[in-house]
Amino acid sequence: MKKITALTLSAALMMTAACEKKDKPAETQAKPPIASATDLGRRIEKLASDEFEGRAPGTPGGQAASQYIADEMKAAGLEPMGINGTYFQPLQLTETVALPSSTLTISGADGAQLVDADQNTNGVFWTKRLDPNIAVESSDLVYVGYGVVAPEYGWDDYAGLDVAGKTVVMLVNDPGFATKDENLFKGNAMTYYGRWTYKFEEAGRQGAAAALIVHETEPASYGWDVVSGSWTGAQYDLVRPDGGASRTHIEGWLSYDTAKSVFEAAGMDIEAQKTAAMTKGFKPVAMEGLSLNATLNQDVKTVESRNVAGGIKGTKYPDEYVLYMAHWDHLGMNPDTEGDNIWNGAVDNATGTAAIIEIGEAFVQQGAPERSAIFVAVTAEESGLLGSAYYGEDPIVPLNKTVAGLNIDAILPVGKTKDMIVVGYGSSELEDRLKDILKPRDMYVVPDPKPEAGYYYRSDHISLAKKGVPMLYADSGNDHYINGTEYGENFAAEYTKERYHKPGDEYDHSWDLSGIEQTTEILFELGYGIANSQDWPTWYEGTEFRALRDAQLAE
Repeated sequence: MKKITALTLSAALMMTAACEKKDKPAETQAKPPIASATDLGRRIEKLASDEFEGRAPGTPGGQAASQYIADEMKAAGLEPMGINGTYFQPLQLTETVALPSSTLTISGADGAQLVDADQNTNGVFWTKRLDPNIAVESSDLVYVGYGVVAPEYGWDDYAGLDVAGKTVVMLVNDPGFATKDENLFKGNAMTYYGRWTYKFEEAGRQGAAAALIVHETEPASYGWDVVSGSWTGAQYDLVRPDGGASRTHIEGWLSYDTAKSVFEAAGMDIEAQKTAAMTKGFKPVAMEGLSLNATLNQDVKTVESRNVAGGIKGTKYPDEYVLYMAHWDHLGMNPDTEGDNIWNGAVDNATGTAAIIEIGEAFVQQGAPERSAIFVAVTAEESGLLGSAYYGEDPIVPLNKTVAGLNIDAILPVGKTKDMIVVGYGSSELEDRLKDILKPRDMYVVPDPKPEAGYYYRSDHISLAKKGVPMLYADSGNDHYINGTEYGENFAAEYTKERYHKPGDEYDHSWDLSGIEQTTEILFELGYGIANSQDWPTWYEGTEFRALRDAQLAE
């Protein structure tokens, strides 16, 4: 009897315990944080290490860096989104290296040599043509102001001029920046006509033999050392069907002091000519008695590079994608530079590459969203946005199935800020979503504080924007949580002056990574929210890409 009672009591206790366990809410596993400063720092340090030799496309260092990114995407749980079940989207690039025997001189009417471009202090030059030997002989110089043909603004700096066989000399940026007239072009904000890429392309369309841009730090938004560091050494381009025949034979920059002496030799005052070029109806001016001679001997080869892509499939709408993009490349090595000759590119753009991997990992850890997401680290941004341009022409995800895109490029380690900068502010409804995310954080959006620098045309988002895809390029701001705006502005100015496109852009263990972590979390929340909605954010009415997007979605 006692035995039965004991057994019965034991059974009752077991049933009670089972019921209590059943009634008690199940304990859920806490999800990991969205972003980890430790992981971000680890990836940034690795990508910016000397091991990858500056991550130039088509080099062993660049190849190793792209493999590291693929390995990190795999470790983060992202599926391969490249070709043949890999993480890679291969592309071919041309690589040209000017040989020391190359020369460019400008001579006066008496034959006296005025300029001997040294590829360093006074002038740099190259070509987009793939011929191993390029020659320009006795090419007359003509000053064409800003070198702009803009029908929508009623502007034509080449009006009535035949520049076949001539060398055009032009100013950087555009007349709106020069005058600060809001009714001229876009006022202080640079238009695409102010970009050096446009100017060289237009000179080629006009049939010029050579094209030289006069450098000035303020309108270019970077110093001469950026010019000499970026346009010497190996130069890359997408494989062009015409072998570059549509471009001028020689493209290059002159330092301001060098250009000033050239103008003086032609009996022209450079400052007076700058003023004349600001006025609609400007007429090009022959630089009497001056001629250019150039010989460019170069090594030409085709190299392989690759975009790196990983993704996560959506649970309900797997054919619709949110895109994250960042460029993994930098400027590589220059053996002719004394001392540190590796351009490590820690801020630009190991930070953005680390961020998209971190965001991809967060997508996996937080649970697959309803829509899919793709994370693309593109190559050859520093060579003219080539990797993103290739992706735009041959997208892994159809562009009309790409709901929206977020580009991350060079997050400064300034620490947490109260603001976020939107480059190209006033473009798309993605900005409204960003504001909604920032508001509970007591943060706010600010427009790009230097629209005259043309950053909207200088990063990979523009390659997709020009195809119609709504793209947001947002970055950490300047209003530091503790030290205020002046601190943030000075931090950014110091980076631009001392480290941007220089060997000094290296990872430092003293960096405050909290701001990079903050930006990563915010951009995760933005994309993850879109991926869990059925909204299609689009361009604002009146923007140049709205009609293209409407037609794209109508397909």
